[in-house]
Amino acid sequence: MPQTNPVRSGAQQAGRRRWLGLCVLMLPALLASLELTVTHLALPTIGADLGASSSQQLWIVDIYAFTLAGAMLAMGSLGDRIGSRRLLMLGAAVFAVASALAAYAPNAETLIAVRALMGIAGSTLMPSVLALTATLFTTASQRRVAIGAVIASVSAGTAIGPLVGGWLLNHFWWGSVFLIGMPVMALLLALGPSLLPERRAHRHSRIDVLSALLTVGAVLPVVYALKQIATGHGDRTSPLLLALGLALAAAFTGRQRRLPDPMVDLTLFRNPAFGTALATLAFGIFVLWGANYAIAQYLQLVQGLSPLQAGLWTAPSALGVIAGSTAAPQLVRLVRPATVIAGGLLLATAGFAVLTRIGPTDGLATLVTGAVVISAGLGPMMALATDLIIGSAPPERAGSASAMASTAPQLGGALGIAVLGSVIAARYRDLVEERIPAGVPADLAASATDSLTAAVDLGARLSTPAGPALADAARAAFVSGFQLTATVSAAVTLALAVATIAVLRSTPRRAERAGRSHRSRSTSSRT
Repeated sequence: MPQTNPVRSGAQQAGRRRWLGLCVLMLPALLASLELTVTHLALPTIGADLGASSSQQLWIVDIYAFTLAGAMLAMGSLGDRIGSRRLLMLGAAVFAVASALAAYAPNAETLIAVRALMGIAGSTLMPSVLALTATLFTTASQRRVAIGAVIASVSAGTAIGPLVGGWLLNHFWWGSVFLIGMPVMALLLALGPSLLPERRAHRHSRIDVLSALLTVGAVLPVVYALKQIATGHGDRTSPLLLALGLALAAAFTGRQRRLPDPMVDLTLFRNPAFGTALATLAFGIFVLWGANYAIAQYLQLVQGLSPLQAGLWTAPSALGVIAGSTAAPQLVRLVRPATVIAGGLLLATAGFAVLTRIGPTDGLATLVTGAVVISAGLGPMMALATDLIIGSAPPERAGSASAMASTAPQLGGALGIAVLGSVIAARYRDLVEERIPAGVPADLAASATDSLTAAVDLGARLSTPAGPALADAARAAFVSGFQLTATVSAAVTLALAVATIAVLRSTPRRAERAGRSHRSRSTSSRT
């Protein structure tokens, strides 16, 4: 057809430059996961050096993810106004500065505040990456491969992060892990202006500040309240905060329905494939990030491994995601995308079932087996669900779809760390309080129930037989919480597999045809 020739020929003529541009876009995608991975790995050391409580340690990780997710929709809208490439460059510069501030934070409170700034800067990255990827690659087959490469780079960051972070923690202070982002951002700032195209969908659209504030205001109170309730620290304010967050979320939704140019285009949800893919992506990352958080704690505090050793043990699981996400474009040539996604989710369910058998002393082989199976199953889901979200939207709504495709996994992952991490913490507290050995002073016992880090440290410092007994009891309590979250995660992935087959078994092809139809009409109108 004549109307499709411009798209296809354009993709062929600029092929080399497009793929070089994709390599540049993979840099911030890699850093996004690397940053979170090294923070997980450094958390025990940070907790010990800064005297951070269990709650503060969770916030050091959580606040980055929460502000990242809360601001991402607003940043997607800002990218439409000022240009996605310009937004990416600005975000990279701020992120580099914030990374340096985090490296030299003098206390837990300062680190939490700087991590919030890093989250806001980081929220500019993935919406810009996905929007620019859709600009570079206009055909479905190229876009699918490009998105698979972006997902693979995220997984590469997960694989590289523990190794680089572990080496740094073995040779330098904990702040060195935050300096990793500076050379990556410097390379992006140097190459981006020459290799990336500018994209600006709405030159005259205004920034909806109220909607941006509502997104952040809805996320933080809900997550904080759930975390406080789950850890047993909830009081009268927790239900009020939960209600406040839900009310702000409802207000945000109502505002989007009324605005002529909303930050989030709710009409996209009329396509069942879009909404189901978005939910699948969010809940898939929910269980993945929750598992990664628990695994990092297990390797260092239960198995007693160094940060570098822990990084080596987690690398195979990241390679599983890379293999799964890069294989996904080839698999959909043989079977329906829904079949590939559901099959991967069932594989992840089996992996979580393996993790329910983990033990305090003999769990390394079990952990690696389960983690690799989980990551290999979730890799295709991540690539295909992201492609389906972007591909099912017409070109004029690509910015909104990219912002939601970026926000869903970040918010899902943040909630996964908070909810599943809080489940582990609550289970840990209940069991440790029951198993405190005789001879442990009351003040030390209270400290031991607060976190596994404190219990292991006390166990090593107490010279009486109660010391090793306390450490063993704390490790067993943590493992019990780990097993419980693995069971919950298995149920989640099984439910997602059923929902995927029920809703997406026929809609992906229709959505792809719809996407091609929208693009053909758009191209025809230009010619």
